[in-house]
Amino acid sequence: MAAEDLLVVGFDLDTGREVHIEDRPMDQWRTLGYRHCESLVCAACFRGLDGTVPGTRVPLIARGRVGGARRHHFAHPPHMAPPGGHHPETLWHLEAKTQLERWARSLPGVDHVRQEQWTPGRERRTDVHVRLTDGSQIALEAQSSLITDQLWRRRHRDYAAAGIRDIWFMRPGAALPHVLLTEQTPVCVLDLADRAVRLIWGQPHPRSGRWWESENPAVHALHHPPCPGDDLHEETVRMAELGLQADGLLLPERLTRRLAEERRRARREADDRRLAEQAHSRGLAAQRPARLDTVPPASRRPATPGPCPTVMPRASKPRCAVCGGRLADVLAPYGAHISVRTAHGWVDCLDQPCAPQSLQPTPAAPWPHAA
Repeated sequence: MAAEDLLVVGFDLDTGREVHIEDRPMDQWRTLGYRHCESLVCAACFRGLDGTVPGTRVPLIARGRVGGARRHHFAHPPHMAPPGGHHPETLWHLEAKTQLERWARSLPGVDHVRQEQWTPGRERRTDVHVRLTDGSQIALEAQSSLITDQLWRRRHRDYAAAGIRDIWFMRPGAALPHVLLTEQTPVCVLDLADRAVRLIWGQPHPRSGRWWESENPAVHALHHPPCPGDDLHEETVRMAELGLQADGLLLPERLTRRLAEERRRARREADDRRLAEQAHSRGLAAQRPARLDTVPPASRRPATPGPCPTVMPRASKPRCAVCGGRLADVLAPYGAHISVRTAHGWVDCLDQPCAPQSLQPTPAAPWPHAA
């Protein structure tokens, strides 16, 4: 028999509440069920789920015996279930709400628990509403199928606006909403048959590149909640080991210690890598001048000469383009000795270089002719 066949939730007409097989002894349920008082009816049929008419009263049978192969459960009388039976998602959701309610009632620090409770503004109706003794409010949501990111965000936003912390429990086998990972919300899978919760953790991120410089080195160890894209790791705990507090789900102390140790180990290893890198850099800096002193003088490479300063050439004295003799400053504009008149008459560079004293350029004149 499939596990879903045992997930029939009862509805007590006398109290107006959904009930679980473990809420009372078996003999009491039998007196309230089929062919007796018949105040114990199928909750799914009474609510009009899976094609039934709302208010349909199908009395239930309490089945099971001490030491039997199957756990105690409610069942429809023969031929009284809806055509095709109830959908597994329907049965799981009803059973999950009942188990979450019973679990919450058993916890210390819990003041009030109720199924199908509207938020103050009637924006949302919680599967299980919990009020703690300190006034904090928590919504326990049982999700039997994949929920879209957009719908989840709307519900989450409405709960936050009402001052309610929401915790989501997924049905085994249902796809995990990606938004839970994006929003860093704890991810829980509720196993009704084993009365257990599988907590989803994130596997350590790869230690590639300069991982020790990451903003949160703790993600390089097992971490909770998981990050988007993580490989996932499951930790199974009994529901009785979990608790509730103002900021959400309270993990068992052994898991809290393990997560804390994982975080400390990752941060310690990151600090060690960082310190080792700094020490290596300091060692390289200290070795640079020491290496020059240990090299023998003969093997040292000569220093590379720097660029020579630019020497401006000195200006040369003007010389005659004909005889190569020096020119007086007054003859420099002419570039050659020219015929000049002196006290001894006319001379030029072909006869005798002109004397540099008191020479003045004169206009060209004809050579003197003999008398």
